[in-house]
Amino acid sequence: MFENSTSPFRSHRRSLLKSVAAGFGGVALNALCQQAAASEIGGSPFHFTPRAKRVIFMFMKGGPSQVDTFDYKPQLQKDDGKPLPFAKPRVQFAPTGNLLGSPWRFRQYGQSGIPVSELFPNVAQLVDDICFLNSVHGTNSAHGGAALKLHTGSDNFVRPSMGAWVSYGLGTENHNLPSFVTICPTLAHGGVNNWGSAFLPAQHQGIPLGVASQPATAAAVKYIANPKWSTAAQRTQLDLLRELNQQHLLQTADDVAMEARIHSYELAFRMQSEMPRLQDLTQETKETQDMYGLNEKMTENFARQCLMARRFAEAGVRFIQVTHSDSFVQWDQHGDLRKGHTKNAAEVDKPIAGLLRDLKQRGLLEDTLVLWGGEFGRTPTAQGTTDGRDHNPEGFTMWMAGGGVKGGTRYGATDEYGYYATEKPMHMHDVHATLLHLMGLDHKRLTYRYAGRDFRLTDVAGDVHHGVFS
Repeated sequence: MFENSTSPFRSHRRSLLKSVAAGFGGVALNALCQQAAASEIGGSPFHFTPRAKRVIFMFMKGGPSQVDTFDYKPQLQKDDGKPLPFAKPRVQFAPTGNLLGSPWRFRQYGQSGIPVSELFPNVAQLVDDICFLNSVHGTNSAHGGAALKLHTGSDNFVRPSMGAWVSYGLGTENHNLPSFVTICPTLAHGGVNNWGSAFLPAQHQGIPLGVASQPATAAAVKYIANPKWSTAAQRTQLDLLRELNQQHLLQTADDVAMEARIHSYELAFRMQSEMPRLQDLTQETKETQDMYGLNEKMTENFARQCLMARRFAEAGVRFIQVTHSDSFVQWDQHGDLRKGHTKNAAEVDKPIAGLLRDLKQRGLLEDTLVLWGGEFGRTPTAQGTTDGRDHNPEGFTMWMAGGGVKGGTRYGATDEYGYYATEKPMHMHDVHATLLHLMGLDHKRLTYRYAGRDFRLTDVAGDVHHGVFS
């Protein structure tokens, strides 16, 4: 069990605040929290040996079609235009018609011979490093609920995001940087709740850089440099502010908002030493920039996000999310499937491959878990005309790479048309449980007591799928 509202450490921390006249000094509250958490499980924040130290999550908002990307279905191609030979889900987002074969060709790649759509020619070259989770399924066919389920484990309540849970369990590897950063997040379908900390201590919420509706060039920490005051002068000002806040905290005793504010001021001060350098992508070689597609109009925006993600991972940020979402439509092709998926894949394919290659050549892929996917997949049946697919949470594909997963594999399967998860079905709770396990955390033990009960990312469900481990 980690720190919660009734933890002995919480009482100890109150006493510490009251007894130390000089306040926090240079000691970050986050470090104290992590030390307390570590003391409860034998001097280490891990429940068992971790396979990964950090996570990069690439969120494809809107729901990429599994049968047009990474889940090849020969029978679907063969029966294009025919009725689906079994019942559709009882709850559907919208009516659909007959089967719709993929308009894109698939080829086998790598030593593993895994088939990949021509939509992803660059990612296809790296299949031997990827574990394709072909049997993921969820419980919500609407974007809002499904996106919340993916990010927080709950589709109908405000709960901490998976990045916040990882931060709470492990903290950051670099105390000059936040433990959780989200680059160009979408403000729709869950919005801030998708990277929030809910009832967890506020320092574990994601730090948003930019938003999806603006170019990634705007994804930066504002006012990170202070041209007016020296570092020493800022430190003096901050010490005074901390002292005043501490006096208030001594009076209120249980003001978690004030604790979070003190922590945020200290972190913001420390970030000045590293964040300007991390945000400056001009430090990267031309070869690296070209590998990501940073100098190409089609790929520049997502390339910038992916390159920033690598730099944050390398600097010790624990959980980094990047989001592909340039409009309200994104990957949500109820119509214009050929046009929409072609555009979307062209924007992300090269940057994703560049990220994987870059991590691998730097030796970072071994202990960095890369997760790719959307909130659900799409139906193998046509919606409207013969150029659209509806939402499908019944069976879809996500993938993992690095961080101790078995590359060159397809884990689980959907039926012969790609509608339902049938072999080794992997619920979203299972995805979360497996991700936490790779990070050295037992999803059943990573809990937080709030409102009289213990909460966890996987709620009361979730199984670790050991079959994806190398």
